[in-house]
Amino acid sequence: MLKRVAKRSLYTFVALVASLLFYIAFEFVASSIKMPYALDDDASYEIFIKSNGVHTDLVLPIRSDLINWSELFLFENTLSKRDDYSYIAIGWGDRGFYIDTPRWRDLKVSTALVAASGVGSTLLHTTFYDEILEDDLTYSVMITAHQYRIIIDEIKNALSGGLATLVATNAQYGDSDAFYEAKGSYSIFFTCNSWTNRVLKRANLPASWWVASQRGILANYKSLREKD
Repeated sequence: MLKRVAKRSLYTFVALVASLLFYIAFEFVASSIKMPYALDDDASYEIFIKSNGVHTDLVLPIRSDLINWSELFLFENTLSKRDDYSYIAIGWGDRGFYIDTPRWRDLKVSTALVAASGVGSTLLHTTFYDEILEDDLTYSVMITAHQYRIIIDEIKNALSGGLATLVATNAQYGDSDAFYEAKGSYSIFFTCNSWTNRVLKRANLPASWWVASQRGILANYKSLREKD
C-alpha cells in the first residue's frame, strides 16, 4: 500500500515538473516569435512600455488631442490627489496578485492557485508619473493616431462594464496609483504580460506571438532601440 502511494506521488511529482519545464520552454519559443508590425516615420504620439521587473505597463501621456486619461481615471482617486502629473501607466492583472500580494513573500498558495486556474477576477492598475526616463526596463516608441486609438479602445474595453469603477482598498503601492474593476480572467495561459502583448499586437506594434513573462515584450523593444 505504501509503495503504491509513494509510486503515485512520484509520478505526480514528475508530471508536474515535466509540465512546468514544457511551459517554460514553450513560453521561451513563443515569446521569441516576432509578429509583423508597422512603425510610421511621421508618427507623432510617444508612448512607453515599462516593466517593474515582472509586470509590464503601457505608459501614456495623460493629455493629447485623442484623449484626456484623467477624465476616465480621476486624479482624486489617488492618495496624493495631485492633478499635475504628465503620464499614466496602465496594466491589467489578477486581483489577488495586485491587492493581496504587495511582495513575493506575501504570496499565498491559495492566491497562486486561483490566479493560475483562471477563476479569479481581474483589475486594471493605474499609476501617475511626473516623467518617464528610458532604461533597461522602459522603452519608448512613436505611434500613429490610428494605433493610439486602438490602444485607447483596448483599455476601455478591459474595464468592467466599460466604466472606470474604483476599487476601494488600502493596498496602493504609493500615493499616485489606483485600482479599477476589469474584465477577463487571468491564468497561466493569459497573464498580465499577455494582456500588454495583445494590446500591442492589435495596435500593429512590436509584439510576440504569445508571452507569459515580460522577457519577450522587452526583447522586442530593446531590439527596436538598438536599430535606432
